[in-house]
Amino acid sequence: MQDVGAKPEQEAGDDFGADGPATSVKVGTLVVAYDAPEARPDSRALAVEMPVNVVYGTVPYAVMMLTPADLEDFAYGFSLTEGVIEAPDEIRGVSVEPGEGGLRLLVDLAPGRLREHLARKRAISGRTGCGVCGIEDLAALPIARPRSGKGPQVTLAAIQAALTALSDRQTLNRETRAVHAAGWANLDGSLLAVREDVGRHNALDKCIGALLRQGVRPDEGFLVITSRCSFEMAEKAASLGASVLVAISAPTSLAIERARCHDMTLCAIARSDTLTVFSGRERLILAREEG
Repeated sequence: MQDVGAKPEQEAGDDFGADGPATSVKVGTLVVAYDAPEARPDSRALAVEMPVNVVYGTVPYAVMMLTPADLEDFAYGFSLTEGVIEAPDEIRGVSVEPGEGGLRLLVDLAPGRLREHLARKRAISGRTGCGVCGIEDLAALPIARPRSGKGPQVTLAAIQAALTALSDRQTLNRETRAVHAAGWANLDGSLLAVREDVGRHNALDKCIGALLRQGVRPDEGFLVITSRCSFEMAEKAASLGASVLVAISAPTSLAIERARCHDMTLCAIARSDTLTVFSGRERLILAREEG
């Protein structure tokens, strides 16, 4: 299957280039050692964080703080995990235009889906680290639809290979040390898609959107994320239909609860030599069980 690769990171600039706005910018700094008499001039690359207004039809839905890359992927993934769409063909087109102080992400929904969307009410004033802003009632928290099928079994060797490869694919984080990544691995551990963003939820939405646009089946691999696994991350993974989610950092209690509810294998605190299984042990093939 063809690699679903992200566009290369762009040079910093003040306007839109052929590939859109910059994803990083260099700034001058002063480095101060505690035992040094003077500061040392230096420079550092910073990740760009930009408000993006998500608009369905002509109606604004959410202002999200994003790294301005792979925005079409984000539109598809965010629309799915927010429950705005159920399938990628319910989006007729996506475009990006400059907006006041940021960008406008214009999503053209199929007429029937747009009518259903307008009947719902949710206004989000987005933050990089918040996945449920705008919810007025706890009963309105997003809940993914049940997954069909049990999902594939995954070897520990595949998870280890995916974790190793993920580090090499985080180009923007290597430059800035300030962004999260979400990746999709095939069952042999090879990475099919990796997306980065200043927000962990955004990175996962971008990755999910890339998979939707390429028609990747959720029973053909597993998700790997570089952040902690909170409730929203588990729900987003379940919205895709993924049955295995691997997080480098620890999960929250509600994430474990949602993973068990969705019959999802949740592995976290994943390191080069060990990982911790919080749910769904039956899908993992240990070293002694391989072959």
